[in-house]
Amino acid sequence: MTSDYTLDVPEDFDDSTDEDGQVHPVARRIFTADTAAEVFGKAQTWIAANQVFLVDVSWNWMHDEPEPFMLSVYFTFEPTP
Repeated sequence: MTSDYTLDVPEDFDDSTDEDGQVHPVARRIFTADTAAEVFGKAQTWIAANQVFLVDVSWNWMHDEPEPFMLSVYFTFEPTP
């Protein structure tokens, strides 16, 4: 993954005892294509190549766009120890 898109968390950060809620970073990756099969293929290839945990997906069709099929993939990830 590109280092420009990373979130730096201090080593001593721990919100496990926070009563109001805990931090759960979720990222989103958007895939677009000409066909539904192509957009799912792009997503499958990317997910297989990255260590991510799929949380949710969102499907959309964008009118008058060159690649109208859009799949948003929401995921979490764990840093490499």
